Amino acid sequence: MYETNLTDAQWQVIEKLIPQMKRKRKHDLRSICNALFYLLKTGCHWRMLPQDFPKWEVVYYYFAKWRDEEVFVHINDMLREKIRRANEKRAQCSAVILDSQSVKTTRRGGLRGIDGNKKIKGRKRHIAVDTMGNIVTNIIHTANIHDSRGATLVVKEMKENTHGINHIVADSGYKGRFITWAKQKYNCTVQIISKLKSETQKKVSPKRWIVERTFSWFENFRRLSKDFEYLLESSQAMIYLASIKISLNKI
Repeated sequence: MYETNLTDAQWQVIEKLIPQMKRKRKHDLRSICNALFYLLKTGCHWRMLPQDFPKWEVVYYYFAKWRDEEVFVHINDMLREKIRRANEKRAQCSAVILDSQSVKTTRRGGLRGIDGNKKIKGRKRHIAVDTMGNIVTNIIHTANIHDSRGATLVVKEMKENTHGINHIVADSGYKGRFITWAKQKYNCTVQIISKLKSETQKKVSPKRWIVERTFSWFENFRRLSKDFEYLLESSQAMIYLASIKISLNKI
């Protein structure tokens, strides 16, 4: 029994959201999920998963399968809607807050770039969250891509999978063409809010604080301390997996 294991109540919620396979399974899906959350929390190598779990090859098979079939995206969406309803909000949000986080990559390889502003060689995690801090979508791209350009990828992904969003809050790094593009392409208004509420108070704006808090939640998962993944799609899946765990803890 590990601290990261799903409780009975959490498993009852998530079990309904996992696609059912026609053939008989050899491995228990709950143990697969527990292994994924263990790896996410501890940051261990796939091959170093404890023997209590199924073989690492099996766990990785399901991770890759659910990643490619966007199962993690679906589960994240359903949990976010459940949390919003529980807080007497509409299931679909109409406004999101956008921001990015540059993180280092490792010798594992894969696509990467250099963020000249922050002097970081690696990738950017670009996320959009609702007003409660729940992740609506996330995109991973190389760190050398400017925020305003990366934001177009996030908005495209968001508008393809989520309806009703017409307002975006972002910091001054998103000024310029992105504002015009979002309005013309998707009829979304972009509100630019400085990260600091004022130079004298030195306080983070309440709306900006929401997305900063979501990034701080990532610190609870050692696998996210850097980008350890070879594929951008795997990095994205790990963010969704973290979001799922955070959401389950809220329910």
